[in-house]
Amino acid sequence: MAPDLSDRRNEIVYRWDLDKTYLRTEFDTLRDLVRTAFEPASRKRAFPGASTLLREIRATDPAAIFILSGSPEQMRSVLEAKLRLDGIRWDGFTLKPSLRNLVRGRFRFLRDQLSYKLTALLRSRTNVSPETDEILFGDDAEGDAFIYSLYADIVAGRVSQELLMKVAEAAQVYPDDIPQLVRIAARVPRGDTVRRIFIHLERVSSTAGFGDFGRRVCPFYNYFQPALVLLEDGALEAQAVLRVGADLVVAHTFNPEVLVASFDDLCRRGYLSNDVVDRMSEVSDSIEASTFGQAAEPLQALVRAMEAARTGLPDRVEADTVNEDYLALFEKDRARAKAAKRRALWTRESP
Repeated sequence: MAPDLSDRRNEIVYRWDLDKTYLRTEFDTLRDLVRTAFEPASRKRAFPGASTLLREIRATDPAAIFILSGSPEQMRSVLEAKLRLDGIRWDGFTLKPSLRNLVRGRFRFLRDQLSYKLTALLRSRTNVSPETDEILFGDDAEGDAFIYSLYADIVAGRVSQELLMKVAEAAQVYPDDIPQLVRIAARVPRGDTVRRIFIHLERVSSTAGFGDFGRRVCPFYNYFQPALVLLEDGALEAQAVLRVGADLVVAHTFNPEVLVASFDDLCRRGYLSNDVVDRMSEVSDSIEASTFGQAAEPLQALVRAMEAARTGLPDRVEADTVNEDYLALFEKDRARAKAAKRRALWTRESP
């Protein structure tokens, strides 16, 4: 069943990745990396709807918003400047110590995400109340779905020390980093607290490629989709979802039919129930041109389309079975990520 977080929104920690999750960033080639490193804050672009959703999340007064990025520490000032330009407030900002590791000759660290992100997540969790729930945002460019799911199940006590070590070895984590990772994992208070993992399909990966992770992981194509799922989970209000939709239609010129298609897609994949339709219907009368401008009519049409589709929706979203064979999942997800990168490079190079 979907988690009901409506009575405890201020007890939720949100964790966001930046590159390819929040920011449109290219890092598939050396030229991409150099251009990204020297790009000023004013030229960096967030994905449509991302900043609006993150501001709406902040308005719920969560326990914290933590940003965990694979960008090097030397980019802190420009990344913080970009977030401030977008009106984003955060509580913690972790960047990758790439230069420090390069100096030590640890060149694999540049591409390593598992030990870096997993260690950072676990270390942060030791400073959070054991009762605090978590909602995570990442992307399909590398292994965020795998890393976040592994993290969630370590915290829940479903991953043994032996399995964690085997996964780290399979990921070619530096041998001297594995004991530290295991020690931090052992210190984390246990609890089934990761409620949702959102994966932005920046590579336009197939949603089927994430099926083994269960519905705790929600791949999404645009930011209207996580807004709807957060409404389902009780973490956002319907008015906030409407504001995300309005931003996409007005500021980013989304075809209004995309919002309907986004809703239909989530319904087909089993992420939404009748409750979402009920809550959107309750606020439909408040959709006025004075509030939503030129998005008012498309939003009203969206709610009507949702109401028409409600007959096929369940009264509640049921839990599903999660594949916890992390060694098999690692190999499968690594193959998916490599295929996605090849597809992205081919698309960019095609005439």
